[in-house]
Amino acid sequence: VKTEGEREDGNGHSDAVEAQVLYNRAATPFWDFQIGLRHDSDHGLERNWAVIGFHGTSPYLFEIDTELFISQDGRSALRFETEYEIPLTQQLILSPDVELNFYGKDDPVRGIRTGLSNGEAGLRLRYEIRREFAPYVGVNWEKLFGGSADLARFRGLATQDTRLVIGIKAWF
Repeated sequence: VKTEGEREDGNGHSDAVEAQVLYNRAATPFWDFQIGLRHDSDHGLERNWAVIGFHGTSPYLFEIDTELFISQDGRSALRFETEYEIPLTQQLILSPDVELNFYGKDDPVRGIRTGLSNGEAGLRLRYEIRREFAPYVGVNWEKLFGGSADLARFRGLATQDTRLVIGIKAWF
């Protein structure tokens, strides 16, 4: 199960939520094949996707997550994420990460254009209370690219943003 959400200052409601339920199977000692479903709720707009992807560790210990999404209305998306862990102490871990999102079809209602739509670079500092449970704080820089950035500028919106992030990394 993977979940992610965004909340804007002071309004008290969730602006965007993504939830994935995946079946995970080891393909090689360092790579897992994943298949499942994703549900998005973005400012009241709902969408369901089928998911197929690979998750694993590349040489030099970069954690990589690639996912292909196909929605019920024929839209497609590709996400590439990579993360690296830098242990500062036994329990304090610094993690830089990068995410890129590509779309196969324009979705003007959501501000998405075909091709590379948006990217995110972040730096998180987590404290592993247990290896399976670690709260974190960090900063993310998000940027729109190409036609998605043009559409945002046309609507009078920003094409990049820097945000403080807090959360919990957990697995079982």
